[in-house]
Amino acid sequence: MATSQAAPVDPPSMQDVTPTLEENGTPQPEGDEIVSETLYIQNLNEKVKIDVLKASLRGLFKSYGEVLDVVAHSNLRMRGQAFVSFASPEIAQKAMKEVRGFPLYSKPMQITFARTRSDAVVKRLDAANLEQHTSKRAEQKRRTRYSNPLKQKFKAKRMAAEIDGAAAAPAARRPNVQMPDEYLPPNKILFLQNLPESVTKDQLMALFSQYPNLHEVRLIPTKKDIAFVEYMDEGSAGVAKDALHNYKLDGENKIKITFARK
Repeated sequence: MATSQAAPVDPPSMQDVTPTLEENGTPQPEGDEIVSETLYIQNLNEKVKIDVLKASLRGLFKSYGEVLDVVAHSNLRMRGQAFVSFASPEIAQKAMKEVRGFPLYSKPMQITFARTRSDAVVKRLDAANLEQHTSKRAEQKRRTRYSNPLKQKFKAKRMAAEIDGAAAAPAARRPNVQMPDEYLPPNKILFLQNLPESVTKDQLMALFSQYPNLHEVRLIPTKKDIAFVEYMDEGSAGVAKDALHNYKLDGENKIKITFARK
């Protein structure tokens, strides 16, 4: 069963994402999707640290155009969710089409358009009305935080789908997007690249044994410029990674150290 997530909310730097209302005050039909500059993303891996998650989202989406802002929080109401704002609706639409369903940290992203503009978008495209925009958003958030029926309906609908075993399937066709090594989640195994071809196992053992809980060093006979270094736990691996990344093992070339892909 998929992990239950909190209903969509209003992050401090984003305008309320509640669907807009018709003139008679009724909710706008769900089928009438509004294209906007901001994407609302759900089903994100809650175990990934927020700063790493934000950097990963920015790195993933920047290839489609300028990313104005990425908003994500670890509190109960916002975990597993994020907002990514672009300079235009066209960029956001293309990014959503190609990235929707991409398994970021092993969980397929569910992506829709945010119903209204983010602060970052208003600041860029309509700066004169930024103060009015933020005041209106704050008032709307205050009035609907606990009583918004649309949010309650959305939460109930999602929970019912989870109970039935329904899950968002990845798109039938999507580009071959791979997360950059720098944004991979913590792992007790480190991946070393750009090693001197003359490096030996004893040299790497001596270098990495400076940090506690070293378990094993593995060289790749057919590719001498890479290696794997395993520690007893993720914390120890992280300490060694931070200390030795870009270290010049031969006095010239910097070695690249990232967490290995799981």
